Amino acid sequence: MQYHEEGSGPAVVLIHGLFGDRDNLAGLGRVLLTEGYRVIRVDLRNHGQSAHQDTMTFAEMAEDLEQLRQRLALPQMALVGHSLGGKVAMTYAQAHPQRVTALVVADIAPVAYSRRHDTILATLASIDAEGLPSRKVAQQQLMAAGIDGGTALFLTKNLKPRPEGGFRWQIHLPAIVENYPQLIGALPDNAPYPGPTLFLKGEHSDYLLPAHQGEVVARFPQAKARVIAGAGHWLHADKPQLFNRQVVQFLAGATGR
Repeated sequence: MQYHEEGSGPAVVLIHGLFGDRDNLAGLGRVLLTEGYRVIRVDLRNHGQSAHQDTMTFAEMAEDLEQLRQRLALPQMALVGHSLGGKVAMTYAQAHPQRVTALVVADIAPVAYSRRHDTILATLASIDAEGLPSRKVAQQQLMAAGIDGGTALFLTKNLKPRPEGGFRWQIHLPAIVENYPQLIGALPDNAPYPGPTLFLKGEHSDYLLPAHQGEVVARFPQAKARVIAGAGHWLHADKPQLFNRQVVQFLAGATGR
């Protein structure tokens, strides 16, 4: 697992969502640095600069995180995860509760979801990355498939220039396609995480719903929930100041700072 580390103080690990990388939560990271935290932003397997692997279960990605914890000799750490990163953070917290001082889950629940990324996956797979003259052409192909402009721009950040011309995908797209049924599945059946937990919901998002409350409380009995007004699923990008403030205030209270 590749990562970027800055600062000193209590450790906070920031975990991005599907198709993202360690830079997605960089804004939150900068705020946490000013608050005196040691900030570690990670790339999940098959994303960013981390290794390409054939499999990517929640348990495996949580184990990647545990190996990083051991490598950095962190006795404990707080976790902040968005979407898929939230599922990985929840899985880790339930598997290693004694290692997690606090947990923030951004706009995701510990439940199975329907296949809502099929158009994205099919369109990404259809793009000839090596033959692309520019990222804009890929954005246009994605938007022609009905994908909104903001999401198209986000996805094409995974296109990296090749020295010989054209582009390559930074994400390991075949593995993501193959493992997609697991990525939208429910979490492993582990004991509840008893520590302080905050679920942040984007007001206009349908990822975290009242119907999920029972499963959330069963796994995270100390969970609190807050709604980020005016935000969708990308709440950290839609309303960064509100999002960052909620995370900082919660971590300060949870860690006694």
